[in-house]
Amino acid sequence: MTILQARGVVRSYGQTPALRGVSLDVHEGEILAVTGPSGCGKSTLLHCLAGIMRPQEGEIHYRGQRIDTGSESVRSKLRRTEFGVLFQFGQLVMELTAAENVALPLLLAGTGRREARTAALTWLDRVGVADVADNRPGQMSGGQQQRCALARALVTEPRVLFADEPTGALDTLTGEQVLGQLVRVTHEQRTTVVLVTHEPRVAGYADRELTMRDGVLDETEAGIAVPSGRHGR
Repeated sequence: MTILQARGVVRSYGQTPALRGVSLDVHEGEILAVTGPSGCGKSTLLHCLAGIMRPQEGEIHYRGQRIDTGSESVRSKLRRTEFGVLFQFGQLVMELTAAENVALPLLLAGTGRREARTAALTWLDRVGVADVADNRPGQMSGGQQQRCALARALVTEPRVLFADEPTGALDTLTGEQVLGQLVRVTHEQRTTVVLVTHEPRVAGYADRELTMRDGVLDETEAGIAVPSGRHGR
C-alpha cells in the first residue's frame, strides 16, 4: 500500500534547479533509500516529502490526502504526530538532558510531564542509551547523541521516519550501530522510513533504493515494485 506519493515535484533555489519533476511512491512499512552524490537534490526531496518545504510545482500526498498545499501549522502538526525527522547532526537541545530532549515532542503535543518522561526513558532504553538519560549532549559521544535523536524522532510513534544522512557525522562502526538500531526499532513499529544517503553501505540497509542525479530519479528505478525484504540487518 502506498503511504506517501510525489508527483511532478519541482523545486529550485534561485536559478539553480534542485528537483526537476520528481515522482515516486513510498510503500507502507518499507525502508526506502534515496541515494546520489552531494548536491543532487535528495535532501530537498526529503524536505518536500516531510512538509518542511513546499514544492514550487507538483503534488505531495500522504495517505491519499494532499499535504503540500497545507498551511505551515497543518504541516507542523503532521511532523509532530505522523512524521518523525532525524537529521545528520541530531540537533539536540544542548541545555536539555537526553531524557528531556526525547520527551520534548510529547510535551509540545500536550502530554503530561511524567508520562512524557516515562515514554522518553522507554525509548532511550529501546535504542540502547538508557544510561545517558540524565546527561546533556556535551557529555555524550556522537553515537549516543544520534541514538537520542533517533529516540526523539520515534517517541511519538510516527507512521513515517525521514532520515537525512543519519550517520554522516559518525565513524563507520558507530554508524553501523546506529543503523542497526534504526532498522530494528522501525521494523518492530512497522514505521515507514525514507532514508537519504550518499553512502552505498547505508543504502544497503534499505528494502529498496532509488538513485537521484541532477534532480531527477533514475527512471529505471523509480517504479512502485513491492519491496522484497530487508537487507543488511
